[in-house]
Amino acid sequence: MSADLRLYNSLTRTVEAFQPREAKRVGMYSCGPTVYNHAHIGNFRSFLYGDLLRRTLRHFGFSVTSVMNFTDVDDKTIRGSRAAGEGLRAFTDRHITEFRRDMEILNITPHDEQPRATDHIPEMVALIGKLIGKGLAYVSGNGADSGSVYFRVAALPDYGKLSHLDKEGLKPGARVAQDEYEKETLGDFALWKAWTEDDGDVAWESPWGKGRPGWHIECSAMAMRYLGEELDLHCGGIDLLFPHHENEIAQSEGATGRPFARCWGHSAHLLVDSQKMSKSLGNLFTVRDVEAKGFTGRQLRYVLVKTHYRQSLNFTWAELEAASTALTRVDNWIVRWKAESPERFMVTHPDGKAFLDAFSAALADDLNISGALGHLFDFIRETNNLMDQKKPLPDLPAIWEKIDAVLGLGILKTEIPPEIAALGEERLAARAAKDWKKSDAVRDELARLGWSVRDSAKGQELVKK
Repeated sequence: MSADLRLYNSLTRTVEAFQPREAKRVGMYSCGPTVYNHAHIGNFRSFLYGDLLRRTLRHFGFSVTSVMNFTDVDDKTIRGSRAAGEGLRAFTDRHITEFRRDMEILNITPHDEQPRATDHIPEMVALIGKLIGKGLAYVSGNGADSGSVYFRVAALPDYGKLSHLDKEGLKPGARVAQDEYEKETLGDFALWKAWTEDDGDVAWESPWGKGRPGWHIECSAMAMRYLGEELDLHCGGIDLLFPHHENEIAQSEGATGRPFARCWGHSAHLLVDSQKMSKSLGNLFTVRDVEAKGFTGRQLRYVLVKTHYRQSLNFTWAELEAASTALTRVDNWIVRWKAESPERFMVTHPDGKAFLDAFSAALADDLNISGALGHLFDFIRETNNLMDQKKPLPDLPAIWEKIDAVLGLGILKTEIPPEIAALGEERLAARAAKDWKKSDAVRDELARLGWSVRDSAKGQELVKK
């Protein structure tokens, strides 16, 4: 590709040329789900940002090693498993299975590694020990907290560099035991939590006594286990910037003395009808909720990807309807050129190169996906005109394969399942018998199952929504 990839780096707060440590090789870590409930569409906005980023990197010729963790032990998973009356492993296994199902529905590329925190306790204990040895962490000896280990925030001069934190309000000796907290409650944060009765049977032995890791140390240990001490990319939702990512930097750089990640990327919040998602408002939607409304994974993927990742995304059901219309336009275009004779396609057609260059240039500009999609729909209009005029065409099958490797809409590879094909035949038979009522009923059933019917001079076409 002719364009050089430029990405916004949350650490420097600038858009800059992306330069991994090794040319064309990228080690990328994404903070994954805490598996205590169904992931909601706000979570998946972040995961789809990571997916688009990985696909774009590969589009530009990078070899990507991608790691995303499962947080399967923390305050939330322990509370959830106890409330469900299940062991922690069985409880989190179930939610991991559900999460992977949602990832597949949204066509999110599987990561190279998806480690679970509970499988990496030894690495976490070793990392904590190193921080204690350097004077950056200490063991608490106070009452019920005895045996917990805390990171000494004041001992790291550049703590807060990611979130541009004002440490003036830091009180000597202040501690934060919770995994999640606000800047106003800044203090030394927990690396290891001494066992309490609320933890039940969730505990591991350590040099400081029985307990469990804090949330922040989990990601540092797993990221360095699979990608080494220096990452090229670390990404997640903007809600993770503080305290989670700030604390990851502190732990990792405190232990190694090296920069933890060259580039930090964060996706902005998702709103629902211009409001923050919350259970109390009843607008905390999951992939299953979207499916129950009759929409598909690819429609949801399109909605969650089409807005630039650093802009807040306002989710509405009308947006999903609009996505259906946009994807139908793409489908119609594909159905049309697939019916063309192969001799019509020209590898050297100048319009094909011009489009790919423009599409790639938009992506190279900090994942300007709206610009890339704008070029796609212009290209669809232009090539439809070429087909109308019976003129030579760019090599549309090859071009679509390249761009859908980035977009992940998966339309070109859609196959018609036998049961859908059978319904299509049933509708044709009803139309032949002029049984319009039955024909309409079958069309409605196909729509319910996520397929649209198009009638043309060439016959009936079944297209996945």
